[in-house]
Amino acid sequence: MLRQTTQKITALYPRLSHEDELQGESNSISNQKRILETYAKQNGFSNLRWYTDDGYSGANFDRPEFNRLMNDIRTGRIKCLVVRDLSRFGRDYIEAGTYLERVFPQIGLRFIAIKENYDNFDTDGSGESLIIPLQNMINTLYSKDISRKVSTALKAQME
Repeated sequence: MLRQTTQKITALYPRLSHEDELQGESNSISNQKRILETYAKQNGFSNLRWYTDDGYSGANFDRPEFNRLMNDIRTGRIKCLVVRDLSRFGRDYIEAGTYLERVFPQIGLRFIAIKENYDNFDTDGSGESLIIPLQNMINTLYSKDISRKVSTALKAQME
């Protein structure tokens, strides 16, 4: 009997919302993909799979590719999730914190945010891990600020 082995997936997740794009943010999907792929190759990750949400806000987690990603995580297909930075993962600090502090550790998923140099498998609970909840809170506030600015700009254009 042949035994089939299934290699676990390293998920690469870029995300860009229309609001980010309107604000001229430089980390386009193609740039994020380049950064993620380079990081994965330089750090020995293989069996890469893309989950890309282009045009979806990080203010909530109801995004098509994120939902597919979470389904693959829950079924045990994925061993590691790599994002460019925490804001690309999500801008809701409560929900992002729930994933990072409860969900992912409970299921043994490795989570890496490149820009913040965060790897939950390397975090020992010292002061450096305290910056992550603060960064998530800043991302939430930034999202609200962008939304307010976009609304104001649209209102001004209509007038």
